[in-house]
Amino acid sequence: MNLPAHIAVLLVPPCTLLQVGAVTRVFAEANRHAAVPLYEVRFVSADGAPVMLENNLPLAVTGAIQSIQPHEALLVLSDGIGKADALCNALQQRANQPLLGGLGTGAWWLAQAGLLNGYRATLHWPHLPAFNERFLKVIATQHVFELDRDRFTCGDGVALIDGLLALIGRQQGTVLTEAIASALSMERIRNGEDRQRVPLLARLGEKQPRITEAVMLMEANLEEPLTTDELARLTGQSRRQLERLFKQHLDMAPTRYYLQLRLEHARHLLRTTGKSVIQIGLLCGFSSGAHFSTVYRGHFGMAPREERFKTLGDARSTHI
Repeated sequence: MNLPAHIAVLLVPPCTLLQVGAVTRVFAEANRHAAVPLYEVRFVSADGAPVMLENNLPLAVTGAIQSIQPHEALLVLSDGIGKADALCNALQQRANQPLLGGLGTGAWWLAQAGLLNGYRATLHWPHLPAFNERFLKVIATQHVFELDRDRFTCGDGVALIDGLLALIGRQQGTVLTEAIASALSMERIRNGEDRQRVPLLARLGEKQPRITEAVMLMEANLEEPLTTDELARLTGQSRRQLERLFKQHLDMAPTRYYLQLRLEHARHLLRTTGKSVIQIGLLCGFSSGAHFSTVYRGHFGMAPREERFKTLGDARSTHI
């Protein structure tokens, strides 16, 4: 999939200034670092009228959705969900654009128009449960972004930037995307395998404080893991109660959840620090390097050293 040079961003209220700024900044940095105008981005609305952002801030657009040209990519940007038959009809008429994308909750509007059936897609994590329930023909994921043939969808916030960088990187290469990421002070660019980080409290609400408390204890004790009995005692319940709550709400045992936390932390350290594999294993609660490597490979499909070499190889490729 190539990203067209001309991009029309359809704003579907509610939209935020942060979203608009992220889109504008990413493509502006791409043009600046390439020293040539690679991309021309314009904003449109359903009816051509200015779009009201938060705090009643109006944003002027260049036209209505009908002004989108056949050669332009169409990216739908939104921070909300809903139902709009007229908008769906207008989107359906543009099903053959060279690229259709959804930013933030843009995938909701594309799915409502039937334009994501049979495609992998994602959107901002708070709306994933409702999205899964409503659009059964869409292959919904929790990934940061999805690039599936001529469809592109991503979450919000940093996930929106990660997704746009992936789009640009496919066409222009990693040297440019690394330069953009550096200009935006990003530590790293997440790839399509990364998942949106959904806060535990957001998933469970405030009705399961004992699980939330147990997870907070886990996160605070990665180097010297607590036993399930200790977690149960510290959260004021029996081991059986704790295991039942984890199975009911997280679909796994506390030990499994704890292990995943430790492995995800280890992966982050492998990718972002120069610590040795043995050091990282010990910092994440593993008794030996051999045990750490075995468990890591079983979870991620590669050994810690392979993860490190892969990260170093990706970094070197950006400077070739």
